[in-house]
Amino acid sequence: MDNQIPRAWKEHVVDLLYWRDVKTTGVVFGAALFLLLSLSVCSIISVCSYVGLALLSVTITFRIYKGILQAVQKSDEGHPFKAYLTQNVTLSEDLVHKYSDVALTHLNCTLKELRRLFLVEDLVDSLKFAVLMWILTYVGALFNGLTLLILGLIAVFSTPIIYEKHQAQIDHYLALARNQIKDIFGKIQAKVPGMKPKAE
Repeated sequence: MDNQIPRAWKEHVVDLLYWRDVKTTGVVFGAALFLLLSLSVCSIISVCSYVGLALLSVTITFRIYKGILQAVQKSDEGHPFKAYLTQNVTLSEDLVHKYSDVALTHLNCTLKELRRLFLVEDLVDSLKFAVLMWILTYVGALFNGLTLLILGLIAVFSTPIIYEKHQAQIDHYLALARNQIKDIFGKIQAKVPGMKPKAE
């Protein structure tokens, strides 16, 4: 059962990102984008409060409407959200332990990799990391974290479908770019003393 939950969840995420159900993906993408754009204008406390008030307004209005409708029609339908109120929303301890163990494994791997890069275990990898950090200083000067999150969200929901439609052309250009980068790093490794390729 535990193995089926992540697989079903992954399939659902893939369906969302590839726009298999346009209505569902549109709602998720629109809500997430609206939330991030709201955070760029208001504080997170204000955004959470407004979202909570909006949800409460909808549910309270619907509850009162159904109550009045039941009184007028003299029906005995009961609480309109009864089906949702009886659903189990608690997280099992096994599920929490499973995902916390996965998160801990990833965190430990990240910490080991950062230690390796910052303490220059491999000079080439540390130089690549330094170049990445240098590029990120320019990215940080142009965009703040929230703008990057908005751009990332748009990329996550647009890149898979674009790649699916134009896979052959994108793979061709990616291979060309990868070869160019390998050639550049090969030339740098050949010219700088102490930077021999790992194969040697």
